[in-house]
Amino acid sequence: MAAALLNHALAAQPEPLRSLKAISAGVAARAGEAATDHSVTALKKVGLDLSGHRSRPVTQGLLDDSLVVLCMTEPHRASLEARADPVPRVHLFREFMPDGSEREIADPYGGPLPLYEASRDEMVEALPSLIEFLRTLVVAKA
Repeated sequence: MAAALLNHALAAQPEPLRSLKAISAGVAARAGEAATDHSVTALKKVGLDLSGHRSRPVTQGLLDDSLVVLCMTEPHRASLEARADPVPRVHLFREFMPDGSEREIADPYGGPLPLYEASRDEMVEALPSLIEFLRTLVVAKA
């Protein structure tokens, strides 16, 4: 859901942000699995189609090629940072929210639809601050 939401938000931005592409990969994902029905439904309710999504595990190549790596929780970040090859630029999706905001987004996997919708809404709430952070990265890179 996070990659689809972020890609949708980036598409509305001017260049060079519009050219960025979010790619989804999981620390415990098995390759080729479809998104859960609840993920598809939660995004369909906000006009996004996730039905063609297929999972993939995170690889060192994906990490090395990334401008930034976004995680939902601190354990996800710790899992990436514990790899043999260091991973630079690892952040939480909600890390750039104003002080006092919850930084982690609980994994709704296996839960009821309202849990997926709550996770979706937490991601949507974080998008403006995340876009601003990405803007600083692409300006610094230029």
